[in-house]
Amino acid sequence: MALYKRKDGEEQPYWKLGPFQIRLPFVHFRLETPELIQGFVLFSIGLAVIPLLQNYVGFSYDAALAVAVIYLITMLMGPIMGIPLVPGFITAAIPLVIIFLGNFEPGPDAVKALVALQLSVAFIFLILGITGLGKAIVTKLPNSLKAGILIGAGIAAIHGEIIEGGRLASTPISLIIGSLVCFYIMFSKSFQRLYKTNKIAKFIGNYGIMPAIIVAVIIGWVTREYPAPNIEWGIVVPNFAELWSFTPFVVGFPSLSIILMAIPTALLAYIIAYGDIVVGTSLFQKASEFRKDEKVHLSLSNMHTLTFIRNFIHALFAPHPGLAGPIFTAGTASVLERYKYGRNAMDSIYSGTASLIMAMLLATILLPLVTLFQPVLPIALSLTLLITGYLCISIGIEQLKDNTERGVAGIMAIVLFAYGASYAIVIGLVLYFVIQKTTIFKKEDDQTDKESNDKKIS
Repeated sequence: MALYKRKDGEEQPYWKLGPFQIRLPFVHFRLETPELIQGFVLFSIGLAVIPLLQNYVGFSYDAALAVAVIYLITMLMGPIMGIPLVPGFITAAIPLVIIFLGNFEPGPDAVKALVALQLSVAFIFLILGITGLGKAIVTKLPNSLKAGILIGAGIAAIHGEIIEGGRLASTPISLIIGSLVCFYIMFSKSFQRLYKTNKIAKFIGNYGIMPAIIVAVIIGWVTREYPAPNIEWGIVVPNFAELWSFTPFVVGFPSLSIILMAIPTALLAYIIAYGDIVVGTSLFQKASEFRKDEKVHLSLSNMHTLTFIRNFIHALFAPHPGLAGPIFTAGTASVLERYKYGRNAMDSIYSGTASLIMAMLLATILLPLVTLFQPVLPIALSLTLLITGYLCISIGIEQLKDNTERGVAGIMAIVLFAYGASYAIVIGLVLYFVIQKTTIFKKEDDQTDKESNDKKIS
């Protein structure tokens, strides 16, 4: 129960703080049991970033776990400060971050690079959010360049899992079976039909990637591709002291040259994140049609500002390769789906969103759950990247309307995968202006059309 109550048709009670609306659990909203349960399942996705910090940045396990805890704390800033949707990683940008970090040795150099990237992302969100240029940039960006970014990120995500020495080679059975289960539940047309008619299928489908992770984990234990967990009891005490040694206050702040290297990747991350905002906003608007009892204000400006604050905090105190994105699409979709069922099912969108994140945070500090998933974190990361790759490629291809766009996007994607964001942006822009938008070609086309029409008339 909550101290304050909302009357039908009004906003959920809050305390005003500048442009933000402060809402606290048990004061302004109640906790929702279904979201609490789901949070105890979904928390392992957040832990999947730990192998990235270990392999590409040089973090210890304990320091990386402390980063995961801080990340969930900053996620809570969203619903507590008035953003009704679930924030999360910029998932589709993770392959691009890996490519960028590949230019640096794990250790102090990689830490500085990640700090530079996260600072760049932070200030891009701040500047483009305040000025409103973000929407203009993304909407006016040619389809071929958008698609090239997404397809390149998708190729990088899948390639990293199937190359020689990748996780497919070391854990083929669990990864293949887990991937097939994941793709069937999330993308299969036959499962979509089952979802509409079968309660069990709908229950499974509502948990997104988690059923596939559970299947892959069980297969990994049965086939001994992953060691059995050594479950410990107690509470996790995050090792913030060790994490401090991986911050820029200890390893040093990045140089201007590293920041300049990071900006192209940061720009691509923003473009991807803005796509998540569009998807999340659309889902929210559709769900709101079912809930006339609650007036909810979704401020894109506040969303940009909070994303700046979260990335800035991480850059200084807990660098994170998933970056702090405005929308966790799967989590948001899950909350909004139940939100549609009315006030008895979920009192407020804020109560659902906050409950999910609070449960994820609590699960991350429960030692039995953390030690249960610790040996199998790589499989959760692999499935996340494979899904990301599939979605990036399919969505990217959908945006292409003709062979010219497909050619520009394809070449840009290959350059992005092979050489990174800087070269990809340059090549994409050059090809766009040379092939798609060169004025002389347009005049020639117009002249050819005119000559053709003249011949028909004569």
